[in-house]
Amino acid sequence: MIFLTRKVEFSAAHSYHISNWDEDKNREIFGLCSNLNGHGHDYILEVTVKGNLDQRSGIVVNIVDIDCIIKSVVLEELDGKFLNREHPYFKEHIPTTENIVAYLWDSLKARFDDCFLHKIVLHENPFLFSQKGVKSVIQLTRKYHFSAAHRLHSDQLSDEENKQIFGKCNNPHGHGHNYILEVTIAGEKDPVTGMVIDLTELDRVIDQAIIQKFDHKNLNLDTEEFQELNPTAEVMTVVFWELIWNRLPNLHKIGLWETSKNYFEYLGPIKE
Repeated sequence: MIFLTRKVEFSAAHSYHISNWDEDKNREIFGLCSNLNGHGHDYILEVTVKGNLDQRSGIVVNIVDIDCIIKSVVLEELDGKFLNREHPYFKEHIPTTENIVAYLWDSLKARFDDCFLHKIVLHENPFLFSQKGVKSVIQLTRKYHFSAAHRLHSDQLSDEENKQIFGKCNNPHGHGHNYILEVTIAGEKDPVTGMVIDLTELDRVIDQAIIQKFDHKNLNLDTEEFQELNPTAEVMTVVFWELIWNRLPNLHKIGLWETSKNYFEYLGPIKE
């Protein structure tokens, strides 16, 4: 089985607002997105299909055909529109990232003849995206930035072993990174809000549990969590999971970009 991904971009405006809620409650749940006049995004949609290789042509499916199918939905229905006001589905359903990705999945899944829809990912902005695959639940990922210094050094290894394994990262004075933390929540959409989690609550939890603790800190010297742990990115993902999993019941995974080349993720133990 071979997987093929095609991207398409579109622009749209929307508003998050529930008419039978007062303005205070709308602002509490949706924040700035509750502005009735709307706001907009340049969306990026990734559509992944899967299929078998055609031995004669050397392809799974003609990319032109995939492009036409995607654009027939995305560009004709969504691009350049105020979704709440102009699209029949989103007049009745708040156009959250989760609702949009669910609508696109349902609209696209039966349109492919020579391959199968495997996954779609919708990027609302560089710090928020949602995805849906063959399973029913939707995943929402929020990105956060923090800066920190650390020294990679294990007390269970000799000085020579530390230098051999960690190289420059074993510098006694430490070094630093601009980390990007990805927090992924998986679950069913709330039928009223169209969200798998209240983003305001998610932001609050991550700010209190992680950003305030580690941003602009020396992990080895300034934080309780790494006093006896070697602050590798692998260990950091586990520590972050343990700090938030009981506050975010639908937590699916933690991802950590240490640099643009180094990415780590942790799914945590299976919850009973």
